[in-house]
Amino acid sequence: MALSDFAILDPRFRRLVVASATVRRLFTGCAWAEGPAYVPAYRLLIWSDTPNDRMLAYNEREGSVTLFREPAGYSNGNCLDREGRLITCQHGFRSVTRTEHDGSVITLADRLGDKRFNSPNDVVCKSDGTIWFSDPTYGIDSDYEGHKAPSEIAASWLFRLDMDGTIEAVVTDFVQPNGLAFPPDERLLYVADTGASHIVDGPRHIRRFVVGDDNQLTDDGIFATCSNGVFDGFRLDSAGRIWASAADGVHCYDPDGTLLGKILVPERVANVCFGGPKRNVLYICATTSLYAITLPVNGAN
Repeated sequence: MALSDFAILDPRFRRLVVASATVRRLFTGCAWAEGPAYVPAYRLLIWSDTPNDRMLAYNEREGSVTLFREPAGYSNGNCLDREGRLITCQHGFRSVTRTEHDGSVITLADRLGDKRFNSPNDVVCKSDGTIWFSDPTYGIDSDYEGHKAPSEIAASWLFRLDMDGTIEAVVTDFVQPNGLAFPPDERLLYVADTGASHIVDGPRHIRRFVVGDDNQLTDDGIFATCSNGVFDGFRLDSAGRIWASAADGVHCYDPDGTLLGKILVPERVANVCFGGPKRNVLYICATTSLYAITLPVNGAN
């Protein structure tokens, strides 16, 4: 990929990409590629192919892709906890699960009180062991990404799961909460709202929250609004810059809110994560395919 294939909107973006770097397509054949999570111990990139109800794994050493799990409960978002276990949002079971080191899968949460979640979508783990996840309705809207069903909560909220099993709805005014991520110091939380998928002129932005010592959130307003499509999943690098999915590729934002530039991808991007031994490979889940590009920056998580 030549430098002209990047959209450089701010001079600062030039040092975040390399002209000789290429966006490489590693795999294709998905219906909707989502939820990448990097497992450094095995140098694996695990991701979801939600409508096909399977999870796939890319082996960095071999350059090969294998089936990780099928059926997969219509999995979507994935991340690792502080012990290296895979945390997965499952649309099909309307749950958040954990894959133990022996391969067994346990359910961490599937309801608030006596009401089932809608379809947990994306998830991040904080260093204190808490698990934060979004719960939009995409997995119950139809049978495409899960099982069509009514919402028992009758709303779409952001949740925190504490280590003692307590579940708290921490933000309740989203239309469709989606991707979320912490910066390296975990003093902020960024959360996407993709409500434009359900409401004309609905939200297509990332909101920012200040995280208190007690894990309570204070709304800090809209951080950025997507200029092409909607923000779905995103990750931060070690300098706190946001690398967010969009319809035309990956949009990179400075912590000050400036759109610095874009990595142009030929398919609509759903989610990203950093991987590789140095955390400088950006893996990109985009509609039917998994892509990767090596960058001169390092991922935060």
